[in-house]
Amino acid sequence: MSDDVKINRGLKGIYFERSGVSHIDGAKGELLYRGYTIHDLAQHSTFEEVCYLLIHGELPNEAQLAGFDAQLKAARELPPQIYDIIRATKDGHPMDVLRTCVSALAALEPSSHEKGEEGFLKNGIRLTSQVPMIIAAHEAIRNGRDPVPAERTLGHAANWLWMLKGEKPSDDAARLADVDFILHAEHGANASSFAARVTVGTEANLHGAMVTALSTLAGPAHGGAAEDVMKMVQEIGKPENAAAYVKEKRGNREAVTGFGHRVYRAEDPRARHMRDGVRKLGEEMGAPEWYEILQAVVEAMKPYARHGLNVNVDFYSGVIYQLHGIPMDLYVPIFAIGRMPGWLVQCLEQQRSNILIRPLTLYNGPEARPYKAIDQR
Repeated sequence: MSDDVKINRGLKGIYFERSGVSHIDGAKGELLYRGYTIHDLAQHSTFEEVCYLLIHGELPNEAQLAGFDAQLKAARELPPQIYDIIRATKDGHPMDVLRTCVSALAALEPSSHEKGEEGFLKNGIRLTSQVPMIIAAHEAIRNGRDPVPAERTLGHAANWLWMLKGEKPSDDAARLADVDFILHAEHGANASSFAARVTVGTEANLHGAMVTALSTLAGPAHGGAAEDVMKMVQEIGKPENAAAYVKEKRGNREAVTGFGHRVYRAEDPRARHMRDGVRKLGEEMGAPEWYEILQAVVEAMKPYARHGLNVNVDFYSGVIYQLHGIPMDLYVPIFAIGRMPGWLVQCLEQQRSNILIRPLTLYNGPEARPYKAIDQR
């Protein structure tokens, strides 16, 4: 019970490990994956390329990408028991159903218990393909439809939209989903990635770590921002209402959803790519007013930028999903689809130099005292 111990609540500012995966400069608003700026990757790469980069450390050549893509496509299948589990839990929240199914896969697929690096890689690639299948199958089953079988001729993002909606997406829609996954693929020691590393630190298998990550992402303080932004946009209703909405929120010292970030003090570097996507998709879908409302909120929030309240990536993501007609309770599961390679590589790094993660808490309870029998209390 020392008075000179410094408590860093939430482990804020604490470095617990080294990592060669992503670099975040919160002051400058920069994000790098393996040394490549997120802007170059979002503009020029596919999600499959970024997965390979995160996992293997380098961008793939054509042959390497083709081989990796073939692995992902070959993994687009689920044990039939998973569909039974989805039917039994169809009325649950999609994150609860997803977490339950990933946990069940650990019991249904014997290779899930392989703990070496090769086993983690094989299981991680398979789960990367299976997670969107589970989410899409649940959406179909809870609405009384049969799941749409995966299409092995489509890329990862296009196949996701195909399974979800039962129709082939336009090239622009598929590309926007692809960029969304790229932007969410990895982000350092965020809550879910850290939780997954804690699990791997106990020498648990990858499926166990993924269940931990999913459980952590499900918390609204981590994964719920996109859904909250969409609720805000619906509440504002029209662009001309945005200024009054912001003024009232700030006057009541309430947060405006989609602004500020635990790490970034400048604008989230991922946001600009989602911003352009919302504008283009809104025009394509005949609903430009959503983009106009968002930009009106951005304009009203400009005076607060000096306090670090800049727009973040989730500010735009929810409206993209809304334009696709995707229910709000699927927004966090979609986040999970994109984050799969990030969780995998964090688990691989933890495994390579594994140590049990065991921080301390400073005791501030009663001093030592004598025990009293129950009839003397």
